[in-house]
Amino acid sequence: MKKILFKKLMYDYLSFFLITLFSTAIVIWVFQAVNFLDIIIEDGRDYLVYISYSILNFPKILSKIFPFILFFSLFYVTIKYELNNELIIFWNFGVHKISVINFIFKISIMLMIVQIFLTTYIVPNSQDLARSFLRTSEVNFFDNFVKQQKFNDTIKGVTIYADKKTTSGNLENLYLKKEIGNNQFQITYAKRGEFSEINGKPILILFDGATISSGNEDSLTNISFSKSDYSLSEFETNTVTIPKTQEISSLKLLKCINYYLKFLDTQKFDSKSKLIQNCIIANMNNILKEFYKRFIIPIYIPLLCLIPFFLIISSKENSIYQKLRLITFILGLTLVILSETTIRFISINFIQNFILSSFPVIFLISIYLYFYLKFKFNYIKK
Repeated sequence: MKKILFKKLMYDYLSFFLITLFSTAIVIWVFQAVNFLDIIIEDGRDYLVYISYSILNFPKILSKIFPFILFFSLFYVTIKYELNNELIIFWNFGVHKISVINFIFKISIMLMIVQIFLTTYIVPNSQDLARSFLRTSEVNFFDNFVKQQKFNDTIKGVTIYADKKTTSGNLENLYLKKEIGNNQFQITYAKRGEFSEINGKPILILFDGATISSGNEDSLTNISFSKSDYSLSEFETNTVTIPKTQEISSLKLLKCINYYLKFLDTQKFDSKSKLIQNCIIANMNNILKEFYKRFIIPIYIPLLCLIPFFLIISSKENSIYQKLRLITFILGLTLVILSETTIRFISINFIQNFILSSFPVIFLISIYLYFYLKFKFNYIKK
């Protein structure tokens, strides 16, 4: 009978947790996907790139809300069990409170491993793959790339303005400003412009215009033309395509930290570090923060799983039960916030990092010992 009770308990906890996790993640993902519409609207990229990029950001949402949703699920189901007198069934069948806590603790360890797998493997790889879609995709210059009477700076280093856009997609009274480095620029005006392709590469054909180029010593050059081809294939969009620190694989992240530890001893940064994107001393703070997010924050999972069981200290008939529910929820919410806010204090100071990393372990041991001592006299060895 005890096995049946524990199976039901696990089913109720996990089913509510998974339903809440994925439903919440989907809602957040939909709102986030709307923000990603700039990939199509501003960059003029293909719909497939937008869909792929949006879907590949879903694991990141899951890992972000995982701790709080887990705590909330256990908190809610535990209250539900208490209000429906289901916990009394456990106690009447000889199930002791410390046994329930031990059972949940074992499940929390498995969930912590799942979260670590998410943060160390699934999320970095999905984020890197999403970025690769932007790197390898081309800007679509033939849809709604340029809108009339609006400045468009989608192309990096180039600003385009058209007074009018015809139904066929041609541009009238067109202005272009191109940055050519060293505070120099090139401004082009044309009465008409057409997007086209040469050998599969996008160009802008300009008609009846002039180009003004700045040179050294504030000199300007003015060249008129009746027709000119303006190549767009050499330019990149303003969308970030360079891999971020959060997209570095966990193995490379650990290698980079190892190179830095060797640097502290030898004062010489290993040349192999150049093979790892963003692995530089100036970025080491972000590297260490990313390590903390992936490997340390998941340790809060077992801790957050234990917090709701402060509710079983007292029954619903007790006058302090309502206050206990509020205190328990606030405590759990505080720990979720703490796990996120401590990231900003991670630095190249390893002693400080060690202290911050030890918080969840110390809290976990303290709370478990409290429960053990609280219920030890009722504990019966099977």
